Amino acid sequence: MAEITFLPLSEIAAADLVELLNDPDVRRHMPLAGDHWDEARGLDWAKGKDAQWQENGYGPWAIRIDETFAGWGGFQKEGEEADLGLVLLPAQWGHGAVLFRELVRRGREMQLSNVTILLPPSRVRMKGLARLGFEPAGELEYAGHRFLKFRLLG
Repeated sequence: MAEITFLPLSEIAAADLVELLNDPDVRRHMPLAGDHWDEARGLDWAKGKDAQWQENGYGPWAIRIDETFAGWGGFQKEGEEADLGLVLLPAQWGHGAVLFRELVRRGREMQLSNVTILLPPSRVRMKGLARLGFEPAGELEYAGHRFLKFRLLG
């Protein structure tokens, strides 16, 4: 079984962050990612993600699998909701369900209520969300992009 570690994003090397944020397969599902990322922009992004812990009491983590940076995941405040995100390097996509379950478990442990997921329509394989306890909750437009919304039950 793989060893999974969660840590602050600012503890990840800038080059690793940039590799993730510029990966074309990852960017295809991240319409808000913007233009090309360099190391300075990646480090600023990581600091902003880490600051959410102080601002909201929760936030995203960097994820390592067997000591290798795999991506990031966790919760971000969206209005009155805690939006769950998980972004992995393509080589780590096979770990998605395990990581998702662990993030949901951590969210419940932190007593987060009203947990949602926003996914771009480019994500076509969504049946697994029901197995993880999510149901469709409509669509919304954010920064000029359409997203499908799902809500965690109970």
